Amino acid sequence: MKAWLTHHLHSLKIAAQRFRDAPLATLFTILVIGVAVAMPSGLYVLLSNLDRAAGGVKPQVELTLFIKADVPENESRALAASLGKQAGIAEVVFVSKADGIKKLEAAGLSDITAGLPANPLPDTLIITPSDSSPAALQELNDRLEKLELTQQIVMDTDWIKRLSALMGLGKNLVFLLAALLGLALAAITANTIRLQIYAQKDEIEVAQLIGATDRFIRRPFLYFGGIQGLAGGLAGWAIILLGGYFIESSVAQVAVAYGATFDLHGLGLDELLSLLGGSTLLGWLGAYFSVNQALRQFANG
Repeated sequence: MKAWLTHHLHSLKIAAQRFRDAPLATLFTILVIGVAVAMPSGLYVLLSNLDRAAGGVKPQVELTLFIKADVPENESRALAASLGKQAGIAEVVFVSKADGIKKLEAAGLSDITAGLPANPLPDTLIITPSDSSPAALQELNDRLEKLELTQQIVMDTDWIKRLSALMGLGKNLVFLLAALLGLALAAITANTIRLQIYAQKDEIEVAQLIGATDRFIRRPFLYFGGIQGLAGGLAGWAIILLGGYFIESSVAQVAVAYGATFDLHGLGLDELLSLLGGSTLLGWLGAYFSVNQALRQFANG
């Protein structure tokens, strides 16, 4: 165990020395990695805030259930009371035939209603669902359509479907961008490590001649790649925080213009740890593949 710790501490010292040997080049590489990390992460934060803002301003969804005309009012009221207790329904408002005709008269259509031989309007239930997601609304709509007293259901969910589709597209773009820039991050690290390997080619060949294993030679480069990826992740996080700081006042002004208050939220702890872990892993992987390729070339050459 002691020998294992000694070997790893030695590798860490070598990696730290390589950072000190080329501080400016390392700094620029970390900044490039930080930008590559910040782009998908910043877009993810933006989408999260937009989703939260939309959740606070989007109108309440309602389903209108028209009851069959020949159903007595007491049965319609009983249905309203029963539905109000069911899962997935937040509120049910009963509008009788008489109330419906009064609303038409109040809307200035009294001349038309006065000429009707009888009230043609059905009893109506205005149903507010507890879950406004497209899937939940469709499930509730299908359930209500199967009721014996149901004549027709009107549900306007076009805006919900559009919002859901746009948010889904945004999330897919985030994952695509993250994958592409993740490959770029690994390539940047691999290229940096490759340059270091060829600059130290003679030292590596001498170490191999005196019995150094590939694992011993590889370990400092892996630490260098992982630390560089971690530093790039921290730089990306700093860029996101800086961007949020610059736009925070503008977002507050827009919110005030709409008579609301809104605070930007950054990455949570779990999301930050995922970001740093991912950037560290990609840096390590870039170094691993670069070192293995170089060692094979040295062995064949």
